[in-house]
Amino acid sequence: MPTRTALVTGVSRRKGIGFAIARRLLADGAQVFAQSWAPYDETEPWGADPGGMPGVLAALGGEGPTLAHAEADFEDPDAPARLIRAANDRFGTLDTLIVNHARSSLGTLPELTAAELDRTWAINVRATLLLVQAFAAQYRNTPAGGRVVLFTSGQHLAPMCDEIPYATTKGTLHQLTLTLSDALVEQGITVNCVNPGPTDTGWATEELNRGVERAMPAGRWNSPEEAANVVAMLLSRDAATVTGRVIDAEAGFRRWKAWI
Repeated sequence: MPTRTALVTGVSRRKGIGFAIARRLLADGAQVFAQSWAPYDETEPWGADPGGMPGVLAALGGEGPTLAHAEADFEDPDAPARLIRAANDRFGTLDTLIVNHARSSLGTLPELTAAELDRTWAINVRATLLLVQAFAAQYRNTPAGGRVVLFTSGQHLAPMCDEIPYATTKGTLHQLTLTLSDALVEQGITVNCVNPGPTDTGWATEELNRGVERAMPAGRWNSPEEAANVVAMLLSRDAATVTGRVIDAEAGFRRWKAWI
C-alpha cells in the first residue's frame, strides 16, 4: 500500500495514545506530522512528559524526513487550519487525519460552569470539526484512500456523571461520525471513531486502577499500543469499505464488576 502522510493530534506524552499511534504509523512507513500542547498537560494530575517534547520526539526517532512536529492550542479557532497548512508545507497533501487530542474535564452537574463547557467544547468538538474541514479541503484522492479517525469514550455504554463536560463532547464526536462519513464519502475519505476502552496512560488513581483491573477479563488495562493497532486496522486497505462506524475496542470491559 502507498505510504501514508498523516497528521496525528495529541502527541505530547510517551505514555499516551497519540504517541503510540505516531510510533505505529512511523513503523509502518508513514510520514507523520505530530501536534502537541504541553501547557495543558502541565495543568493536569498526570503532568507533562518528563523529557518534554524533545524527549517525546527523540523516542519517535527524531524530527527528519518522516517526522515533524508543531505545538497548537486548539482553544484558538484558527489553530486547526494553521496546523493543516503547516503539515502541508512539510509533507505535501495529507491523506490521513487522526484526531486523538482531548481536554479531560471533570465536573458534576452542580459544578458546571459556562466557561468550562465552552473551553471543552472548543477543544474537543469545534477543533475536531475544523480539522476535518481543513483536511478535506486539501485532500486529493490518493491510491491509499483518505482516512479520518476520531476518538470517543465510553459515555454511550455507561453514565459518566463526574465528567459531564468531557462526556458531552465525546458523545458529540460519537454522533457526528456517521454524518461526517456521509459528507466525505464521495471524496474517497472514510470517517470512523474509536472507543479504546480503559487505557493505561498514567492518569488513573490506585483505587480506579484496582477497580478496572477487576472488571477487565485480562486482568489489566488496555495499552496505548492496542489502541494504535485498532487505528492501523482502520487505515489498512482491508478497511477501505468501513466508514461511519464507532469501534468499541474495550477488551470485554465488565463495568458492573469495577466496584464489587
